[in-house]
Amino acid sequence: MEDFKKILKKYWGYDDFRGIQREIIESILSGQDTLGLMPTGGGKSITFQVPALAQEGVCIVITPLIALMKDQVQNLRSRGIKAAAIYTGLTHDQILQTLENAVFGAVKLLYISPERLSSELFQQKLRHMKVCFICVDEAHCISQWGYDFRPSYLAIADIRRLVPDIPVLALTATATPEVVDDIQNRLHFQKKCVFRMSFERKNLAYVVRRTFNKEQQLVHILQSVPGSAIVYVRSRQRTREYADLLNKSGIKATFFHAGLDNTLKDQRQMDWQKNKVRVMVATNAFGMGIDKPDVRVVIHIDCPDSLEAYFQEAGRAGRDGQKSYAVLLYDDNDKMKLRKRVVDTFPDKEFICEIYDQLAYFYQIAVGSGYNATFEFPVERFCQTYRHFPIPTISALNILTRAGYIDYRDEDEAQARVMFLLGRDDLYRLRDNEPREDAVIVALLRTYTGLFQDYGYIDESIIAQQCDLTPQQVYMILTNLNQKHILSFIPQKHIPFIRFTQRREDSQHLIIPPAVYDDLKARYVHRTDKMLEYATCDLICRSRLLLRYFGEDRTDDCGMCDVCLGGKE
Repeated sequence: MEDFKKILKKYWGYDDFRGIQREIIESILSGQDTLGLMPTGGGKSITFQVPALAQEGVCIVITPLIALMKDQVQNLRSRGIKAAAIYTGLTHDQILQTLENAVFGAVKLLYISPERLSSELFQQKLRHMKVCFICVDEAHCISQWGYDFRPSYLAIADIRRLVPDIPVLALTATATPEVVDDIQNRLHFQKKCVFRMSFERKNLAYVVRRTFNKEQQLVHILQSVPGSAIVYVRSRQRTREYADLLNKSGIKATFFHAGLDNTLKDQRQMDWQKNKVRVMVATNAFGMGIDKPDVRVVIHIDCPDSLEAYFQEAGRAGRDGQKSYAVLLYDDNDKMKLRKRVVDTFPDKEFICEIYDQLAYFYQIAVGSGYNATFEFPVERFCQTYRHFPIPTISALNILTRAGYIDYRDEDEAQARVMFLLGRDDLYRLRDNEPREDAVIVALLRTYTGLFQDYGYIDESIIAQQCDLTPQQVYMILTNLNQKHILSFIPQKHIPFIRFTQRREDSQHLIIPPAVYDDLKARYVHRTDKMLEYATCDLICRSRLLLRYFGEDRTDDCGMCDVCLGGKE
């Protein structure tokens, strides 16, 4: 353990481990499959980064969040640690080079998205890697009983068969007792091994504020509580609306959602992290893996679907240990909205069959054909064609995916592409470019080949690093060069895909098993009921109610929440 403390001190500057970090590290280094339950801000990353550096070989880190991968890889590299990431959007050559580096020992931590685990290239290279252990972050995603189940996580069990003697470390900040058991079963633990930190946050005051005017309450709270803040809303449109409201009220705010361009996301996140902007108004696409310890208040305008989601998002406040607040604004419409989400998330089976038929009409696939056919899926055009709302349509596609008829993915990113329109000699004769434009051109020529013959995939962050610019600046420069007809620039874009995993069936013969519909719907209803209980119960300490949901029986009240303070009054 003294050697591990030296690693901790050398790379992170800490003198000792905290919480259950030491126990988890000792367990995984002894070769034991291990599950660690640690609240947001509990120091999860240390539990796999330190043992990875203490052993020979590479640690495979599986996480669903591309932004988190990039952030952690950049952070590790800044500390002199060999780290790399593989995710959707990289070119074949980039992925191959990264995997080869891992095979030859030039990578200590290899981050990979769960969707890439099933690729033949990864599995082929994995057989030649010296792997010390596998880390599964956000491990609750493997459980169908969890609030954020992702089918791609099921491939982790198959990967274990390729490296059978390698232990697995699973980590999560949100898991009920039922989900804890399910994680271990689905990851094929040799024997049960769980380390728990209490989910209690002694510096975080949970507050439910009932109000008929959420906008007025939001402004009042932010005027009363100084410091950095996150405001969560349900829709992309509302992020902009509430950010405008706050700016008009003299509170500097910006907004964030999954539909924004990646360079814009990075810029807004950086502005908020550096306190150039005080408030980030966002959907739940924001916050995972964001290392900002001084968030003083997290406010939910709308009720989340579950206490797991609420606890994780609220837990982004007060990671520095200072007094902070998690506030849920609640009105009489919230109950009705939550009930409607059940219907939207689990539409009638007749509607699901109708969507399946309409997919076949949309792509002109006859019964008995279409196996493995893959298409770009323009959601808005499909919904306009068949007069559906997007939310239940996407829910139906997710259910058809779980049932095995299609594979619907909405997280695929088409990487930015560039092709030079001028020849190499013409480029050198240019005289009107700004110095930064010339720097970007030189970086493109040094980093990529074949850009005079065809479009090539590029990574704007790599060009930015070489030119000492931000990705947003590189994006603007490439746009200007495109307008000057020096090169053709196709920005990165978000493209949903659909693949038919079976030949098209007659919809009358579709089978939607209870495990992918009825059982999950019952669990979803249970979670929304618990969320409503939290929002409406005025008799039990908020902290105790949350801890009870996650299997912790506490007899003492927090003394800080609105229920406790109301009782004192």
